Amino acid sequence: MAFTVTRLARLLPSVRYASTRQRGVHIYENALDAVKDIPQGSKLLVGGFGLCGIPENLIAALKQTNVNQLVCVSNNAGVDNFGLGMLLSSKQIKRMISSYVGENAEFERQYLNGELEVELTPQGTLAERIRAGGAGVPAFFTPTAYGTVIHLGGAPIKYNPGGKGIAIASQPREARQFNGQDYIMEEAITGDYALVKAWKADTAGNLLFRKTSRNFNSAMARAAKCTIAEVEEIVPAGTLDPDFVHVPGVYVHRVYKAAKLEKRIERLCVRSEDGAAAPAGKKGSADALMRERIIRRAALEFEDGMYANLGIGMPMLASNFIPAGMNVVLQSENGVLGLGPFPLKSEVDPDLINAGKETVTVVPGASFFGSDDSFAMIRGGHVDLTILGAMQVSQFGDLANWMIPGKMVKGMGGAMDLVSSPGTKVVITMEHNAKGGAHKIMSSCTLPLTGPKCVDRIITEKAVFDVDGVKGLTLIEIADGFTVEDIKTATGAPFQVSPNLIPMRSL
Repeated sequence: MAFTVTRLARLLPSVRYASTRQRGVHIYENALDAVKDIPQGSKLLVGGFGLCGIPENLIAALKQTNVNQLVCVSNNAGVDNFGLGMLLSSKQIKRMISSYVGENAEFERQYLNGELEVELTPQGTLAERIRAGGAGVPAFFTPTAYGTVIHLGGAPIKYNPGGKGIAIASQPREARQFNGQDYIMEEAITGDYALVKAWKADTAGNLLFRKTSRNFNSAMARAAKCTIAEVEEIVPAGTLDPDFVHVPGVYVHRVYKAAKLEKRIERLCVRSEDGAAAPAGKKGSADALMRERIIRRAALEFEDGMYANLGIGMPMLASNFIPAGMNVVLQSENGVLGLGPFPLKSEVDPDLINAGKETVTVVPGASFFGSDDSFAMIRGGHVDLTILGAMQVSQFGDLANWMIPGKMVKGMGGAMDLVSSPGTKVVITMEHNAKGGAHKIMSSCTLPLTGPKCVDRIITEKAVFDVDGVKGLTLIEIADGFTVEDIKTATGAPFQVSPNLIPMRSL
């Protein structure tokens, strides 16, 4: 039957009411009250990057409830005695879905001893799986991790007791080509509860984050059946400028105003008043001089106007040698574009860190964003250069830098995303040989890959190689004190020698 104007008019009042009705947001004064109904076996999305932006009081309250068999989705698991590390120590977590184990010794110990299930996921894929879950997208295709154990399956999710063999292995991903590029399918992630940390909330549930504490929090807040936000301040509805709300209140169910926040800093780094910075290692030691040789050569890869992402450790130190007058914008995958130097002691801010969890500053023109936006920049090919470390590199540019099965696992973090992005130059900085003289440049990698045929250049203390996925290695620069025969002995793969071979350059 067709609608008449009269019949339609009768419906309008209910339509208007539905469009203006607001669901109430529950405000809690006690963290325990906000989480005490979370049941055993729940799947939790827990925000934060390192210790920056973690809902520390909600996690501590969850420990008090003794709820167990939890599945926790979080980029990492804090440290041994803080953040999610507390729930690991009390054996309340059954499975972690993370990108990075890092320096959490208890996390690594439980995993390698078969006490904990761990689904390691590339950081950008993790962020996008969560974003997709909140957006109602069941799955998507990504170039990240194609050709690795994440794609092919068999990654250890759980070891047998004592670490003897694999009890649960990952399943293969579906692969497909689009426009000649290889992709794998990843399924979305949603949670029963999200525990997130924000700077401010209003009584309508709108959230505002501060600096790099946004990280995974904004995507996670959108992807759970019940989102619980720990905040520093609650203001009346209408106080926050609607143009600057990061998470609309429709996603938020409970808000807790923290009575006290420790906001622990994982790696406090400061600079002196004269701005001096030095490479890692004891100043003047052979190790420090070797690293400085690599770093100074790596700095020659920078070009004016470039956007660059620098990996943890030695690659990050290359930023100390960007030539004066050259404009290089540094991107960090935890959500900042425009990294500056370490802060003065008076400038330290626990809400402002880099991907290595070090305190930093930003330069004029910088911007902050969530982890999902950060990896959209990376995956979309908007970053010109990435400099990373490595355990092994093959003659055709395969890279391995994230785990030694059964012995050591740090996680891939954002490396798999960085090396799979189209148009990004991938430069590896590393010592030429491992301890004992073992080869790190090899005919083929023996460790699980970070990416196949992805490396463009290798810089060591002895030499510089260009890498071609078909032709292999070409020696283009050689350090003082070494001969081509020395490089052949130190290298576990054949290579060509450039007719234009030159001494190793340095800034």
